[in-house]
Amino acid sequence: MSGRHPPGPWPDWDPPADPGEPEVILAPDPAGCAAVGATRLAAAIERAAAARGRADVATTGGSTPAGIYAALAARPRRERLPWATLHVWFGDDRFVPRDHPDSNVGPLDRALVAGRAPEGPLPAANVHPFPVDEVMASGAGPAACAARYAEEIRAALPATANGLPAFDAILVGLGPDGHLLSVFPGSEVPTGRDLAAAVPAPTHIGPHLPRVTLHPAVLDATPVLLAVAFGPGKAAIVSRLLDGPRDLAALPAQRARRAGASWILDEAAAAELRTRG
Repeated sequence: MSGRHPPGPWPDWDPPADPGEPEVILAPDPAGCAAVGATRLAAAIERAAAARGRADVATTGGSTPAGIYAALAARPRRERLPWATLHVWFGDDRFVPRDHPDSNVGPLDRALVAGRAPEGPLPAANVHPFPVDEVMASGAGPAACAARYAEEIRAALPATANGLPAFDAILVGLGPDGHLLSVFPGSEVPTGRDLAAAVPAPTHIGPHLPRVTLHPAVLDATPVLLAVAFGPGKAAIVSRLLDGPRDLAALPAQRARRAGASWILDEAAAAELRTRG
């Protein structure tokens, strides 16, 4: 790591020419995926806390994280994790208030956050959502929200050699259209050089709400990247993502198809893969 983020223009964040292939881990069902994901995430948190006294993890929304949160909150793991050192960020969110049912923060709040979840072990001050509520109250929009979040991340996290924030782990889901974060097929976000960006409401997939997202280049910089998919509805896209040719414009989730990443799939999601883990 090179310390805090350097001033001036951000460097080029194009994906590597030869990113390699991820580890594929098969579980029998969604609960198995959650168990594996929680084990990998807990290990990353403990390593970072031991090495530097703090762990910074970026998470996601949708159906992916809820089971992992529940597994982290279950005893005996909840007694072992260094919750006071854990800081949770978000790879993307919908531009809605935190208490809205479509907010990506809700599942974390309900499972882990002190004062919001019963016996929540994660200090509320250690949760860093996109500042949607504050920006909405000011009358500003998603672009302002993204810019403020980028500045918060730059101030809090160390930077890698090419100026990307150094998360200790990132958890992402895989959308049925091949998106991840809020980077959809055909998105202009990857061609930009903003750490966080506003995304218009998608028309092809719900919920049809404007969004804010981190740049997918952050996925290249983390030592622990967990991509999770489960259920038969993901089988076709998982096969395209892992077995098919690379085409990041059409399949942005292939940004997570790299060496060092772990794809955690249940049997249903992996059913159409030619090569299984």
